[in-house]
Amino acid sequence: MNKRLMAVAVAGVFAAPAVALAQSSTVQIYGKITYEYGYVDQGDGKPNTDVAQTPGGTAIGFRGQEKLGGGLTAWFQCESSADVRGISQDGLCTRNSAIGFKGAWGNLHFGRWDSPFKRAVNMGTVGVQDTGLLGHSFVFAGGSGGTNAIAKSNRNRWKRRDVGWTYYESPNFSGFQVLAGFTPGNAATSAVDGQDNDKPRVLSIGGTFKNGPFAAGIGYEEHQDFGASTLVPGAPNLKDKAYTVSLAYTFMNKLEVGAAFLQTKYDQPLNTELKRKSWNIGLDWSIAGPHGLELGYTEADDTDGNSLAGIGDNAAPCIAVGVCPSDTGAKLYAVKYRYKFSKRTIARIGYITLQNDTRARYSLGGLPANIHPISGAQDQSAAVLYLEHYF
Repeated sequence: MNKRLMAVAVAGVFAAPAVALAQSSTVQIYGKITYEYGYVDQGDGKPNTDVAQTPGGTAIGFRGQEKLGGGLTAWFQCESSADVRGISQDGLCTRNSAIGFKGAWGNLHFGRWDSPFKRAVNMGTVGVQDTGLLGHSFVFAGGSGGTNAIAKSNRNRWKRRDVGWTYYESPNFSGFQVLAGFTPGNAATSAVDGQDNDKPRVLSIGGTFKNGPFAAGIGYEEHQDFGASTLVPGAPNLKDKAYTVSLAYTFMNKLEVGAAFLQTKYDQPLNTELKRKSWNIGLDWSIAGPHGLELGYTEADDTDGNSLAGIGDNAAPCIAVGVCPSDTGAKLYAVKYRYKFSKRTIARIGYITLQNDTRARYSLGGLPANIHPISGAQDQSAAVLYLEHYF
């Protein structure tokens, strides 16, 4: 009997710290799993194909906080991509991940996060997906998702989740919030794509408003030293700049309508430049019960300026000095039927079509660069099944 009591007592001693830790821990596990399957027409001269992807923020994350007293709280978040196909093997903390402190004065954090500019754009992004075959961001903003300013990656991407942010979020004033951040110029003492002493960094600021049925965003972002400035001795540092305005309104808690506008300007070597405007509008209609309808339209205007080189999906405005034809824009249409099995499990069936001008080179999300060797970029379309589950 004594041996049995002794065993219980010893077990209690070892178990107590674990129980106490479980009671005091604030760590939460959360996530989202998506799967997209589509059948794609890639354009004349290219084979039709089927594509399976996991777009739209598929992730698993851990987050927690500790109250330090005096109204100050320390917090962390580690969010990682979760590819249920088993193809992408990205490591930990590849998505919104940071350590920070927050209080009545706001929230200051450090790590990898969606830029203030992206969050401002998203206030008016309605009825459209960002990535995958159904994604509009490739035509609207050069794509959406992970980037690395230190390595000058994705120069033309304006919906960024960048590395190494120093990031501030103001308190929420009746729905209005100011967001600001910058990334470090780590490459200043090493060569990046053959260039010494460049300090590629992102500066981003945004203002967001959400109160009742109305939402709005405004933002400015600058990419410094992303271009090939030092290939020309004495050339100035090149900067890329973008401005955005976005708006959304919900009618009778059933019909949300939104629009976003983006204007970009890229400095190029030899005092040349490339400029572009794009915009999208969308509609999200909760028809009745689990049924819904989503519509989206995105348009990229012709690239302007006098550059002889394109940037990412943006075709060069000029083919020779003083010879700057148009036909570099595109239009993107999408319609989706949505069915909500529950608040956590949603299915969509959609159709999307991309119409490229003669010299444009945009492609649907997840497909190779849309450049035909003979006739230029091709129109593309896809029929898509999209599934998502939150936990």
